[in-house]
Amino acid sequence: MSPVSFPSTFLWGAATSAYQIEGAVREDGRTPSIWDTFAHTPGKTAGGDHGDVAVDHYHRYRDDVALMSGLGLGAYRFSISWSRVQPTGRGPAVQRGLDFYRRLVDELLAKDIKPAVTLYHWDLPQELEDAGGWPERDTAYRFAEYAQIVGEALGDRVEQWITLNEPWCSAFLGYGSGVHAPGRTEPVATLCASHHLNLAHGLGAKALRSVMPARNTVALSLNSSTVRPLTQDAADLAAARKIDDLANGIFHGPILHGAYPESLFTATRQLTDWSYVQDGDLATINQPLDALGLNYYTPALVSAAGPDHSGPRADGHGASEHSPWPAADDVLFHQPPGDRTAMGWSIDPTGLYDLIMRYEREVPGLPLYITENGAAYDDKPDAEGRVHDPERIAYLHGHLAEVRRAIADGADVRGYFLWSLLDNFEWAYGYEKRFGAVYVDYTTLERTPKSSAHWYGKAARTGTLPEIDEVF
Repeated sequence: MSPVSFPSTFLWGAATSAYQIEGAVREDGRTPSIWDTFAHTPGKTAGGDHGDVAVDHYHRYRDDVALMSGLGLGAYRFSISWSRVQPTGRGPAVQRGLDFYRRLVDELLAKDIKPAVTLYHWDLPQELEDAGGWPERDTAYRFAEYAQIVGEALGDRVEQWITLNEPWCSAFLGYGSGVHAPGRTEPVATLCASHHLNLAHGLGAKALRSVMPARNTVALSLNSSTVRPLTQDAADLAAARKIDDLANGIFHGPILHGAYPESLFTATRQLTDWSYVQDGDLATINQPLDALGLNYYTPALVSAAGPDHSGPRADGHGASEHSPWPAADDVLFHQPPGDRTAMGWSIDPTGLYDLIMRYEREVPGLPLYITENGAAYDDKPDAEGRVHDPERIAYLHGHLAEVRRAIADGADVRGYFLWSLLDNFEWAYGYEKRFGAVYVDYTTLERTPKSSAHWYGKAARTGTLPEIDEVF
């Protein structure tokens, strides 16, 4: 087989998020976010783990940038901690908080690594949640104010901007199943939060463009799901359509097309009349995008529920007695066959190809980036302290090969950000699940690049995928 090679302009990066890696939660004016509160609530995270120290990126960022540079990465996607910049979620910025991100950006640029900023990766300032959180319309306006602050501070040096990361998780896991912060289980609030997250994206995009150079790009990252019916029966096809609306259409409908799917309204009309969608909202949400970020891990396999469908849901989003899916009690999720990661997620690179080609058809001409893709495995150092993770290498090879296939088939995919650069705090799973290409000893915080880091670094340097069994 010929080597899998990428265009010379393809951007090779890695990604992280603030609460998962920074630590320093009480330094330089930072106040609690919903994840500080949630993680310190007994029973909410595995082992009672929290991000107070995380992997101490706040103090070790220079070493982490040097790691990326040594691997040959060309880009780094990171998120801003809202409560580090604007502690109450409103009012003037704390310059000490902004200064950290200024230093980080300067360090990246000095190493010829392109910074890509994500404004929101789930860590809402606790004071805004106390005022109602994302189900409240005012939170969207507070986000726009915050976006303008960060855009003014970093827009002269950062060209790539992402407003929101995975708003589905913020709404459906935070306010639906309650397995993510703030831990609420309110189906109507889930749908209301979704709309206000969409509105926040539109307002935030406008705010960024009002203060940044025209050369800068504005995008958002969706964890759009590749939803597949168990069979081609009409009932299973209808179940897949319902989940597709709730997973995908509820966000990309208004953001990309200026309208919610009518089938979404029909499916949820017993819960809400959607009166929180006000005149002008859809035009505000439907801002022109410079790119779209796609986060992908595993596909969803669904069917219509039979007469007796009690029991656990295999939807891959954590154990909860509450479903994250409003008005979808008549849908069952199934575990696809085949190998799985340590998260229990099935490994299916074709799902990424299908997702890319879907958006190539839906928004032709819009550049795409894979802003998250990766796998958790039970990585351990050997006797010499090396960390070999051949399963992750195989995972990355398979998914990157599908990205290249999509490019060959006409998709405008311009880059790939590996999730994640470092082992880190994996939300409700605490420190049990390791997604990093770099192993972190959580006692000493020592970093050790795994075999997959060296493999991926060679791909980044050469633009060609090394063989799966190449030794590093």
